[in-house]
Amino acid sequence: MAALNNKKREARRSLHQPGWVTLDGGFAARQCVVQDLSNSGAKITLDDASVLTGKLRLAFSRDARTGRACEVVWRRGKSFGVKFVR
Repeated sequence: MAALNNKKREARRSLHQPGWVTLDGGFAARQCVVQDLSNSGAKITLDDASVLTGKLRLAFSRDARTGRACEVVWRRGKSFGVKFVR
């Protein structure tokens, strides 16, 4: 168990792939770039950073029924860190 506690963060895959965010309860999907991805979250960039609130869906297609529920955990300029939630 001690070895697991030393692990700072999960391995992230660098993607730089187009994605879509849909705001919680919203219908308008906005394009973003998924910079990197791990099992627990992702780093995304979005031109209109003001639209992101606490909860959203992140998908790799414009269809809001796909993708995963997320919460914003940090933001720096146009970049955001999100964690996947149930």
